[in-house]
Amino acid sequence: MWKELLLAAVLLCALFALYQVLPLQEKIEIRSGMFGMKKFSSEEEFREYFSRGRYYEGYAPGYMGVYATVRKAAAMSEVSQGIEIEEGEGIPERVGETTVQVKGIDEPDILKTDGKRIYFSSSYWPRKTYVINAYPPEELAVLGNLSESGNLLLLEDTLVVLSSKKITGYDKENLKKKWELRLNASIVDARLYEGKIYVVVREWVNEYVKCPIHIMRGKNPVLLECTDIYYPTKPISADSVYYIFAIDSGGKILRTVSFAGKYGHSVVYMSKNAIYVAYPFSADYFTILADFIEKNQDLFPSEITGKIKKLEGYEISAEGKFFELTRILEKWAASLSGDERLRIENEMNNRMRRYFEENVRSLERTGIVKLDLNLNILATGEVPGYLLNQWAMDEYEGYLRVATTLGRSFWFSSGESKNDVYVLDENLRIVGSVKDLGITERIYAVRFIGERGYVVTFRETDPFYVLDLSDPRAPKLKGELKIPGYSSYLHPIGKYRILGIGKEGSKVKISLFDVSDAANPKELDKYILEEYWSDVLSTHHAFLLDPEKRVFFLPGRKGGYVFSYENDELKLVKGVEAFNARRATYIDYYLYILSERKVSVIDENTWERVNELSFGEVYLPVR
Repeated sequence: MWKELLLAAVLLCALFALYQVLPLQEKIEIRSGMFGMKKFSSEEEFREYFSRGRYYEGYAPGYMGVYATVRKAAAMSEVSQGIEIEEGEGIPERVGETTVQVKGIDEPDILKTDGKRIYFSSSYWPRKTYVINAYPPEELAVLGNLSESGNLLLLEDTLVVLSSKKITGYDKENLKKKWELRLNASIVDARLYEGKIYVVVREWVNEYVKCPIHIMRGKNPVLLECTDIYYPTKPISADSVYYIFAIDSGGKILRTVSFAGKYGHSVVYMSKNAIYVAYPFSADYFTILADFIEKNQDLFPSEITGKIKKLEGYEISAEGKFFELTRILEKWAASLSGDERLRIENEMNNRMRRYFEENVRSLERTGIVKLDLNLNILATGEVPGYLLNQWAMDEYEGYLRVATTLGRSFWFSSGESKNDVYVLDENLRIVGSVKDLGITERIYAVRFIGERGYVVTFRETDPFYVLDLSDPRAPKLKGELKIPGYSSYLHPIGKYRILGIGKEGSKVKISLFDVSDAANPKELDKYILEEYWSDVLSTHHAFLLDPEKRVFFLPGRKGGYVFSYENDELKLVKGVEAFNARRATYIDYYLYILSERKVSVIDENTWERVNELSFGEVYLPVR
């Protein structure tokens, strides 16, 4: 008997390996456009909806974990250019900004400046936020510090610190705490626009969570009633509640909205018109398994397919149907001979791989929720594949452009991944696409600029793709360049010049691309740094461009690096030794380079060091 149960486990394990990464589909077909949102009518409806999430997990627990589960079942049967400050005594003419995706919409980062002071949040123990008197540079001094660290925003006279479970507002002059929001949820991302901070948080929930849900605790708790939560009318593998709110400089909550979603790799993009929240979602196992069996009827007796047809019509939950289907397969497996079991096992594995490859655009999906700046839900939609980061989304003239990778699951570890770019209208209906970029590769960098898109994929070489998006309903691949290494961040430095920051081999690489001829992109120059890592590889906030001086800054583990890009040539004009350099900004014509231990000030006219300040003792992590 154990052999029969083992076969059932092996077969179902292979199927589970597929299901763990599949999104819910009523039919195995590509769909686009709005699938609607409505509020839960009762706490009972809320609990029922989230009870399904337990069975639709989007990430595989591994072979042994699945095997144990099945065995148990069987046994039971734009570019930032800097800001201008009004001239006056002691006031600098130029102040650098955080590098952001959309000019005018600030993003949280570990460094902020108001032109007089620099606020810097250290990542090493003891984690603190330092307030540095920065300008003029001869008066460089630490004015004080906060005993907490995190990403920072400056809003009027308030320094806002965002940690994983707390948002705190301090008077930026005297560092006294003004207000605090203590979260029971985790911060996904935030933006600052027109005097308001928009925050996206999420909280994992299941059917045992009691309503109201405590989103914030403390003196002014936020209690979220189940009936205030929206959910997609098309069922998904929901396991989380997303809560979005806007606050002012006093920490007052101005407006809110919440909806059900998936806890996976969430991405937030904000334009000056809308906020987009994207998340991957997973599958209804029964629907996928039934579809696979229907497409491979020669492997199964007709009585199996007949029972599945009956199951499809039952008025029971999806997990109930799946459980009944596993029982049917177990009984069938017990009737097979050893030779037949061996044949079926191999056929199943090979056919499932082909099935996944043929249906990947229907099986891997990302849901997108679009909200206006008053936090009203405008539209919902979905695209095939998964998003790399916020740069994978961009709004332009009413259309949303989205770049995705398909075939990310471990089922594809030796198969063909692929990459697509989709154009969606204002209702999030797919109206155009460019498919099959970088077969066997995945996206490492994306940048949409006006009517063009630039995509970098990588496995062994770096295909740099140029897309013509001038006609949103007929986007085209115009050009391709293959070079060694890859770029993980792309930054425009002119109308037809793009910088790429990435790696070649084990070293940090900088590439300068000429895209004046979209059909024939060129690498004009490259520079290999004697660095194995730069924070720019993981966050665009670490990159700084000074367009007036025509230089840019990169941090490294050994120090900070300033490059010029005059005459289509990359030239290292200054290296500043500083262990684990993190960020830089400019005030007037002085460049401030910050590491975990110190700040160095460089005169941008002479490139000489004019001052330096140590933060004092910093406890570095043990390696």
